[in-house]
Amino acid sequence: MDTAETRLTFRDATDADVDELLALIESAYRGESSRTGWTSEADILHGQRTDPEGVREAIESPGSRLLTVERDGRIVACCQLEHRGSYAYFGMFAVNPALQGAGLGKAVIAEAERQARRTWGVTEMHMTVISVREELIAWYERRGYRRTGRTSPFPYGEERFGIPQRDDLRFELLVKPLV
Repeated sequence: MDTAETRLTFRDATDADVDELLALIESAYRGESSRTGWTSEADILHGQRTDPEGVREAIESPGSRLLTVERDGRIVACCQLEHRGSYAYFGMFAVNPALQGAGLGKAVIAEAERQARRTWGVTEMHMTVISVREELIAWYERRGYRRTGRTSPFPYGEERFGIPQRDDLRFELLVKPLV
């Protein structure tokens, strides 16, 4: 049986990947294409998830890596890792919607955690998730992340991050010890 981990290549993104990564991220979270998978935010946010500048910043910023995942020469997933002292921040996580639900996301997050430990010697991984995304939070909890109850405001009015369709959005911090 073919597993999600077979034939995966992990590498750091380059500026040449920006357009393909942007298309992947948008397809995983927004619009009709996102509804193919289960991580869609299409019902709570319209507009864009990020922009070329946001992707480029994740690639080029010191202490940041945009981990790109390829299968058979095609980019199928990505995530940002950012070194923040004793912990790494995990964000901009996207898996091709047609490939969701088959273990690819689990393989990506496991590799991201391994690389953060190895590269920076961090002891925790942090991430923020929109608090109303209960199914997604439960998925992260099954991967060992815990809810902290600490929240931060959603950037209402900044269309660069999307157009909210509800007024109760906020980010919740999830944390996992990396041992």
